Amino acid sequence: MPDTAPEGLEGLAFGGDYNPEQWPEEVWQEDVRLMREAGVNLVSLGIFSWALLEPEPGRYDFDWLDRIIGLLHEHGIRIDLATPTVAPPAWFYRAHPDALPVSREGTRYAFGSRGAICHSSPAYRAAAAAITEQLARRYGSHPALALWHVHNEYGVPVSACYCENCAVHFRRWLGATYSTVDAVNEAWGTAFWGQRYGSFDEIEPPRATPTVCNPAQRLDYARFADATMRENFVRERDLLHRHSPGIPVTTNFMTALSQCDSVDYWAWGREVDLVTNDHYLITDGRRTHVNLAMAADLTRSVAGGAPWLLLEHSTSGVNWQPRNPAKAPGQMARNSLAHVARGSDGAMFFQWRQSRRGAEKFHSSMLPHAGTDSRVWREVVGLGAALGGLATVRGTRTAADAALVWDWQSWWAQRLEWRPSEDHDARERADTFYEALYDRHLTVDFAHPEADLSGYPLVVVPALYLAGEATGRNLRTYVENGGTLVVSYFSGIVDQHDAVHPGAHPGVLREVLGLTVEEFSPLGEGERVRLTAADGAELTGDVWSEFVVPRGAETVWTYADGLAAGRPAITRHRLGRGTAWYVSTRLDSGALDTILDAAAEDAGIAPRTGLPRDIEVVRRTGEGGDYLFAVNHTGTDTKVPLPAHGTELLTGERAAGRLGLPAGAVRVVKLDD
Repeated sequence: MPDTAPEGLEGLAFGGDYNPEQWPEEVWQEDVRLMREAGVNLVSLGIFSWALLEPEPGRYDFDWLDRIIGLLHEHGIRIDLATPTVAPPAWFYRAHPDALPVSREGTRYAFGSRGAICHSSPAYRAAAAAITEQLARRYGSHPALALWHVHNEYGVPVSACYCENCAVHFRRWLGATYSTVDAVNEAWGTAFWGQRYGSFDEIEPPRATPTVCNPAQRLDYARFADATMRENFVRERDLLHRHSPGIPVTTNFMTALSQCDSVDYWAWGREVDLVTNDHYLITDGRRTHVNLAMAADLTRSVAGGAPWLLLEHSTSGVNWQPRNPAKAPGQMARNSLAHVARGSDGAMFFQWRQSRRGAEKFHSSMLPHAGTDSRVWREVVGLGAALGGLATVRGTRTAADAALVWDWQSWWAQRLEWRPSEDHDARERADTFYEALYDRHLTVDFAHPEADLSGYPLVVVPALYLAGEATGRNLRTYVENGGTLVVSYFSGIVDQHDAVHPGAHPGVLREVLGLTVEEFSPLGEGERVRLTAADGAELTGDVWSEFVVPRGAETVWTYADGLAAGRPAITRHRLGRGTAWYVSTRLDSGALDTILDAAAEDAGIAPRTGLPRDIEVVRRTGEGGDYLFAVNHTGTDTKVPLPAHGTELLTGERAAGRLGLPAGAVRVVKLDD
């Protein structure tokens, strides 16, 4: 069984994607010298190199790769070696044009970008396996090899193809999943609109239709597309395991909810040896560090709580958003160490040397166009030194205070057409609930709806539209055994086939919440409703309201206006030794904090009043010791309380009582044993 950490690294990983093929060979010596100056110990190599490695079918050229791997090894830099299967060569598409993906509307994409792949194409699968096996045979036992990197960012930019190859493959997948076409008809509810199928051969991918396509078919096709990409990963992974025993195999995820929406990372996390993630700040006006923390917590959760690796982020600005601001001085290190606080065993970047040509020439890098006499370079060198001083953090685990239940397949189902309101967004609810927990200074694990929740005093469930019977039992057991649960509206509505659960809403959550919902009452654009408590306090909701009927739950907040005026808006249900809260309208993070105050009190979580807003305090613990990370995202110096005496690793100073935390800085205290 391969290890789960990069082979041969003693401390935290530091480096990035290296694309030497973009540069004359005389530049390589300078690159390696500067890598050593910066403290780089790991680079990702060969991700987009298929056309160079196999310049024509069946003819391989590894001489240049031999030379650069040898040079890196000579200077003590380890290799994350990629299979280049995200970017097949031009000759491949000329020979196999049907390997280019087809959109739902019937447009076949052209060669000239990246990730333009029909994952059902037999020709692609054969060619990908062939180049992977060649690499595995040649480099599988190379002493510089630390990690295998399959493909690149599966699902970006294309996950689902709708071509004839996919139609054939989809029918095979349905046969394996359902056995009979009658079972497909039952699962998809094809009696509606006369869509019944007489054989598997009659079933096509859910291509563009005059009006709404069968939602259960759309949902299954999303599952099929994800499973097909995963089949291809597993095929390459198994080849690498066979020829390179002991070396872990990964592929880089993109778990940030705003960046990749076609991959079920719960399933993928079970297939990789080491979970790795790419994260880029989304500059849409929100607090970017909150999304960063969320992505890191979600990645750690996909890894089952084990250490993971940040395989890509940016030193400064990116190039693919409408506006791409530079990072502020110190922000690169702060971002990197915030990921480390939440479980990453290193910080890697895209890319080492900034490109002069191509689509990403304005994407920042470790070695920018401005060269070594630049702010970015000086900050890169400083970060390398800082990570070098945190070597003993490697292998420790981040401690969490609460859990947020999330399911990618439920998200897929909620985004299909003809839902009660286009203003409802499951990802937005997850973001908002997470932000409210973040502002309470709680470290959050994400959890699959059927995962063991017994270790968490508080669990929140934002917009879990799709929930099966097992989820209902799991959440009920959690509450009965003493847990505190907070559930938002439009949860528990349908089963795995997007079929509404029998009886009143919220389906499988009726018993744990102690209520039923007679009817949804979405609000008009810009419309708001007031909520009042017994003491006269008020909250404001928007987007959604419901006609809630308590069936054992107590009413805590009531609708003061709107169609549901006088009816319960927020309820609390005591069940067994625990409590379940229900929020039937959309609250912003500030209003949610009011509800979470009460829920946290039920859960026995004391408020962390000594910490200002936008100050993170996160703890990693393990055989290497206990480490407290304090991250200041504000422009003001502050102090944070310490649970014990310790040594601050970035300055070498002793720390006790309250830790000084300068504006924009990070401090890491190794607590005394």
